[in-house]
Amino acid sequence: MAEMLTGAAALIFLTALVGLVRVLRGPTRADRLLAAQLLSTAGIGALLLLSAAGASALIDVALILALVGAFASVAFVMASRVIDRR
Repeated sequence: MAEMLTGAAALIFLTALVGLVRVLRGPTRADRLLAAQLLSTAGIGALLLLSAAGASALIDVALILALVGAFASVAFVMASRVIDRR
């Protein structure tokens, strides 16, 4: 069972890597924002799967990543507003 959870976490990390490419090359700011949210969500999901596979300390890391991802989205929107005013 742990092997299956670890494999699912690896698959989620691969989708996060695709999102990382989109963050770096996104043609618009909205693309970059959604890709950053994908990275946060995929990281949380993968960490929770790994914690279910046996590394229970990763639950705390997933919670912190959820907070950081939410604050990063708000900061991105606020920075976009400042840039648009110029």
